[in-house]
Amino acid sequence: MRTTARRAGEAVKKAAQKASRMQTPPDREQAGPPPDSAKAARRRRLLASNLTELAIEFRTDKWGVHKYTPHYERHLQHLRQDSFTLLELGIGGYKKRRRSGASMKMWRWFFPKATIVGLDIEDKTWLTRGHIHTYLGDQTDPAILHRIIEEQGAPLVVIDDGSHIPAHVRESFRILFPLLPDGAIYCIEDTQTSYWPAWGGELEPRAAGTSMDLVKDLIDGLNHEEFLLEDYQPTYTDQWVRAVHCYHNLVIIEKGDNREGTNRDHAAHTFHGSSDLPDA
Repeated sequence: MRTTARRAGEAVKKAAQKASRMQTPPDREQAGPPPDSAKAARRRRLLASNLTELAIEFRTDKWGVHKYTPHYERHLQHLRQDSFTLLELGIGGYKKRRRSGASMKMWRWFFPKATIVGLDIEDKTWLTRGHIHTYLGDQTDPAILHRIIEEQGAPLVVIDDGSHIPAHVRESFRILFPLLPDGAIYCIEDTQTSYWPAWGGELEPRAAGTSMDLVKDLIDGLNHEEFLLEDYQPTYTDQWVRAVHCYHNLVIIEKGDNREGTNRDHAAHTFHGSSDLPDA
């Protein structure tokens, strides 16, 4: 009888120990939120972040090396909850996966409803996921640029962060700008290469053929209706560049109807001021 009772007691003790091992200690239950909750908290944090905070989060040089993000936020904030296509020329990181696509990830969280498209001369297809789509190709190749628009729609925002070679910058703008919708915003980064011969720029700040030379032409074109040149024919950009915003190494161009009309014929040929004209 004693043996039977002892065995029964040992069986009860083992069962209790097993049950205890199967239970999660209270301190473990309170150690932290479950993975799904942490993921949701991160998502809320990123969606509430401003563009500079997102640039820091994803380690893009649009803040830090450069100071682009406050300017971008000023000009693009109104699109934050809209559905549209953003095209970035140049994905960055070269062949290093960890450094690739930082700005695309930043844009993806700043514009949660947008389609983010990247074009790079290096293969970055591993970044294609969800709202992010990548293409392999040259930023001056009309075929790949037209293909992107056919497949993803005409972009409302273009970011040229590609080679920064002035000839490439000018050619990409020449191809893409006429294809953009009214209200589109075209951004050119790192315009300092206009002054760097090693990058295809020129030492002379007013030299023709640079990225900034293009920008200066666009600024003149804003006032094309005031020109007194006989037989002048307005260019496409004269008529469809509505505004040009210039910052340190960054230019933001707004597309829109720039045919406002003029009082040129009434006012241009007779000086109406009360001050004397300066000597010629």
